[in-house]
Amino acid sequence: MPVRDDLALLEQAAQEAGEIALRFWRKSPQAWDKGGGAGPVTEADLAVNAHLERLLRGARPDYGWLSEESPDDPARLQARHCFIIDPIDGTRAFIDGQVGFSHSLAIASGHQVVAGVVHLPAQRTTYAAMADGPALRDGKPIAPSGLGLGDARVLTSKASLAPAYWRGKAAPFKHSFRPSLAWRLCLVAEGQFDATLSTRPAWEWDVAAGSLIAARAGCLASDLSGEAMRFNAPKPLTDGLMVAAPALHAQMLAAMTPRMMMPGGRVDAPPPAD
Repeated sequence: MPVRDDLALLEQAAQEAGEIALRFWRKSPQAWDKGGGAGPVTEADLAVNAHLERLLRGARPDYGWLSEESPDDPARLQARHCFIIDPIDGTRAFIDGQVGFSHSLAIASGHQVVAGVVHLPAQRTTYAAMADGPALRDGKPIAPSGLGLGDARVLTSKASLAPAYWRGKAAPFKHSFRPSLAWRLCLVAEGQFDATLSTRPAWEWDVAAGSLIAARAGCLASDLSGEAMRFNAPKPLTDGLMVAAPALHAQMLAAMTPRMMMPGGRVDAPPPAD
């Protein structure tokens, strides 16, 4: 199946997911905690997930399926292609009626993402990319900024600012936050911010689509060791996250404490829920 056809399928699915989500948004949807530190889920998450699974698996029955809101099926590991889906990324923001939630839809071929879409229905904005094409926002090409570390605006949580992570004992940049991790990667891809960083692990469904979009825009998307991320893994967690234009990416890696010196060493615990 051509990747272009897969991307068109993801774009259709993302638009339909947005229509479903907006039926619940700011209308007090039922919400509950999943337990075990997994965070909240709403009836909207489940409705979107059910629709996406019907649509996408119906169109590509031989593709594997990895979604935040579906039980993990090990059969995905044997599939040549796999959907990697977050029905609503930024569920807390969705519950609070904020506009910063998204749908993150990707397809991996082997361990590499080859098509990705991040759609923000409340903002009517769609980012998309495929492995051999440009990164687009609403159909127009995007590119990252060229700022260096001293001027960089980095999207990250306060946890990443801890002195133990930085050689100079202080993060050498200005920081901001946005609720959807997938959206953060896209904001870096289009140059609204200069980098995004997570010193905690990230679920594949949060970053698969956005990492491809950022890479096709001209960024480097890596784990905290600077290694390329691999997707559709048995344990679908990345070892931290760093996304920035190449020069800034190198500067940030150089400014960070070596991995074995960081709190907890390698990333092996589940990330905090969104």
